[in-house]
Amino acid sequence: MKSAGVCGTDLGVQAGHIPFPLPGVLGHEGAGIVEAVGSAVTSVVPGDHVLLSFTSCGECRNCRSGHPAYCTYFLELNLVGGQRLDGSATISKDGKGVHGHFFAQSSFSNLVLADERGVTKVDPEADLALLAPLGCGVQTGAGAVMNVLRPEPGSTLAVFGAGPVGLSAVMAAALGGSTRIVVMDLVDSRLELARELGATDVVNSGSTDALQALFELTGGAGITQALETTGST
Repeated sequence: MKSAGVCGTDLGVQAGHIPFPLPGVLGHEGAGIVEAVGSAVTSVVPGDHVLLSFTSCGECRNCRSGHPAYCTYFLELNLVGGQRLDGSATISKDGKGVHGHFFAQSSFSNLVLADERGVTKVDPEADLALLAPLGCGVQTGAGAVMNVLRPEPGSTLAVFGAGPVGLSAVMAAALGGSTRIVVMDLVDSRLELARELGATDVVNSGSTDALQALFELTGGAGITQALETTGST
């Protein structure tokens, strides 16, 4: 491992809100260099620079239709067991198994035993520290815009929260160039970054009523799409 991002899901497990058995090794935005491969692995070789993400079975209806994030066995493969489906551990201490295999990686470790379906090869010149969040946060925000919301010309997208997920959504929306992008957050420095990355309007929702601001910015028309990334109920 060369780098790993820290995601809200990691913090949620640490706090006991997400059902992963503790103690255990977390981390699911990993980036590193392949040291060795199993006999059935064909997509990467030792020395390849790779990013790590979740795994999937590759056989269920959702996997075969191009939606591995909705794999029928997603929870069992990535989260709830702290081990592989056959019950074996990927990490041990003093000869005993430790809960790991978190999103098929547990990237908060110097060495990781990953699943091939969760490994993506990247350019060896790429900055692994910069790319590590592609494993979760970036693909979540950008994917929500590109694959689900798909804003059309003339639309207005409101993004609540200017963390990695929200800012990734901003960058994806800005690629189209024909969408108004309004970002709300409580931290001015994040809003400044959002503007640099493509937001057309920013609102500090701690000092300004967000709903009123959206109506004023759109002349009373309201927004076309919204993406909530703060996790605030």
